[in-house]
Amino acid sequence: MQVTETLNEGLKRGYTVTLTAAQLDEQVVAKLLEAQPEIEVKGFRKGKVPLPMLRKQFGQRVMGDAMQEAIDGAMAKHFETSGDRPAMQPKIEMKDGETWKEGDDVIVTVEYEALPEIPEVDFSNVALERLVVKAEDAAVVEALENLAKNAQSFDDKDGASESGDQVIIDFEGFVDGEAFEGGKGEDYPLVLGSNSFIPGFEDQLIGKKADEAVDVTVTFPAEYGAEHLAGKEALFKCTVKAVKAPKAAELDDELAKKFGSEDLAALKKQIADRLEEEYKGASRAVMKRGLLDALDGLVSFDLPPSLVDAEASQIAHQLWHEENPEVHDHNHGTVEATDEHKKLAERRVRLGLLLAEIGRKQSIEVTDQEMTQAVMMQARQYPGQERAFFEFVQKNAQMQQQLRAPIFEDKVIDFIAEGAKVTEKEVSKEDLQKAVEALDEA
Repeated sequence: MQVTETLNEGLKRGYTVTLTAAQLDEQVVAKLLEAQPEIEVKGFRKGKVPLPMLRKQFGQRVMGDAMQEAIDGAMAKHFETSGDRPAMQPKIEMKDGETWKEGDDVIVTVEYEALPEIPEVDFSNVALERLVVKAEDAAVVEALENLAKNAQSFDDKDGASESGDQVIIDFEGFVDGEAFEGGKGEDYPLVLGSNSFIPGFEDQLIGKKADEAVDVTVTFPAEYGAEHLAGKEALFKCTVKAVKAPKAAELDDELAKKFGSEDLAALKKQIADRLEEEYKGASRAVMKRGLLDALDGLVSFDLPPSLVDAEASQIAHQLWHEENPEVHDHNHGTVEATDEHKKLAERRVRLGLLLAEIGRKQSIEVTDQEMTQAVMMQARQYPGQERAFFEFVQKNAQMQQQLRAPIFEDKVIDFIAEGAKVTEKEVSKEDLQKAVEALDEA
C-alpha cells in the first residue's frame, strides 16, 4: 500500500492512499479463509465450503470491511511514523468512488490539520497571587441571622397585615365566572412579600385583618404553565382567617441543634469553615484567571484553523442565546462569528492545547472516582431521576467528556500552580468580590 504526500502547508496535511486491486483481493481472501471454518452452506459440511463459492456469496460484503480495515491500518501506521496528531477527524474520501468497480485500485484522499508542536514552559517564572479571606465575626453573625430568619416562626397579631407577615387564607379562583381546577385552597399559610403567588396577589392582601373577606383580581402571566390560564384575568375570593407576625429564632443552642450542630459555638465554627471554603473557591477562580493570562503571554504557536473556527462559532452561538433568552431551540438564522469572537476563540484553543499537552506529558488523568463524583453532583439537578441520568451518561460519550474536561483542566492547573511562584495576600470579602466580578467583565 502506498501513501503519498500531496499537501504540507503549516498545519495542513494531505495524502493519497493507494490500495492496489491485488492487495485488496488478498485481504478479501484472507478474511474469507478466516471465516471459512464457521460457515455452513446447504450441500457442504461446516467449514468445507469452497473458496469460490464463499467469494461469490460473501465477497461483496467482505470487500467493504477489508477496504476500510486496510485504509484505517495505513492511517494508523502513518500517524505512528509521522508523529502527527489530527486536530479534528480527518476528511477521507474515495477517489472515483461512484465509478469504482471491482478490479480497480482503491485510491483514497486524506486531509487533516495536525496539532502543533507545543513549546516547553518554565512554570517557575510564572508569578501568581492567591487572595486569602478570613471569615470575620460580622460575616458569621450575618449568616447566623439568615439561618434564624429561615427558622422563624409566626405569632398571631392584632391589626392589619404587613409585608413579611404570614396570613392564613381560604381562597377560590374564577376565570370568566367559572371556578378552575387547582384554584382552591384552605388554611393556606402565605408569607406576604414572598412572591410565591401570581404577581400582584400578595400585594392585595396587605392591610387586611383577620376574618376579613377580600376579592383579589390578578392576571396570569402570558408564559404561565397552564395554557388555559395563561394571560387570563382571574378573580380570587379570599378569606383572611388569621394574621401572624414573624418571630426570628433566637441565636442560641436550640437554633444550632435545628441545623444539626451540638451547640451555638459549633454552629459558628461550621459557618466559618463553610464561608472560608467559599472564599477559597472564589480565590481559586481569580488565581486561575491570572495563571491562564500568564500562560497566554508566555506561549505562541500555530493554531489549527478548524479548531479556531469551531470555537468561534460556538462562542458566537452561545452569546447570541444569552442575548435572546426567549429562544430555546436552534431554529434561528446563522450566527456569524465576529473578529472579537475569533480572538477569544484563539485564546481558548491555544490554552486548551497547552493544558492538554502538559496533562499528556505529566500523565494527568481523571480517575473513575472523580468521574463518579462529578456525575453524582450533576445528577442532583434531577431529583427523582438520578438513576436515569447515570444511565444517560454511561451511554453518552459526549456527556462524559463534558464532565471530564473541567476536572482534567483543574488538575493540570493545580500541577502548574505547584511549580509557580505563589504569594498570598490577605484581603477583605468585599475586595475578593470585586476581583470575582472583574472576571465576568474581562
